[in-house]
Amino acid sequence: MDNAHEPPPLVTVHLWGVPTAAVPRAVARMARDRRPLRRTPGLRFAKLLGTGGGRTFTVRDADPHHWGVLACWASHEAADAFESGKVSKAWDGLAEERLRVRMRPLASRGTWSGQRPFGDPRPAPYAGPVAAVTRARIRARHWARFWGAVPPVSSDLHAGSAGGLRLAVGIGEAPVGLQGTFSLWSSADALTDFAHRRGPHTAVVRRTAEVGWYAEELFARLAVLSIDGTLAGRAP
Repeated sequence: MDNAHEPPPLVTVHLWGVPTAAVPRAVARMARDRRPLRRTPGLRFAKLLGTGGGRTFTVRDADPHHWGVLACWASHEAADAFESGKVSKAWDGLAEERLRVRMRPLASRGTWSGQRPFGDPRPAPYAGPVAAVTRARIRARHWARFWGAVPPVSSDLHAGSAGGLRLAVGIGEAPVGLQGTFSLWSSADALTDFAHRRGPHTAVVRRTAEVGWYAEELFARLAVLSIDGTLAGRAP
């Protein structure tokens, strides 16, 4: 395995919940923090993210009270240093709650902005809780058909029929066209059951191959190393 495909030793997701009064400042931070985030020592890949319910993947889902950063690190020490850096501290100052998840890549296929942020992990069993990251750039001509296929999958997920689900949130770099999800599961088996055995999701996977909705896509599975904090008042 060459260095370009070496998985990062640590991936973090930070999700901050901000009060209504701080929403304008949070929106401003999304633009202001791009350059300082890129200059963070030890950072291999990062995206500032808006969040949403993930039920329709349209602007109706947008949640202006929760914002996030997904980051891939060259070392645990670099991730620790980020916690006391300007970007993290600025968001902590706005927020009334924060959720931080630390992870290690288990499997990944596809690209994000032309990169492979999670590398090419060697397959290995993992017995603990796992996270899933999906991200897709939807072809403009397929938006309507894609959005029509989302509600059955979302309903199946959020109705509680997906056993082992601990958290699911929509993530995106833009209101439309660039869409993804971040979810936490009690085990790899629980995630596999939803992804490959439940009817609504498997139907969408099949149609994806037939229709070619995505100009770019990424699917990754990660081992959850630690979870700190809350999201919407709940510890997952």
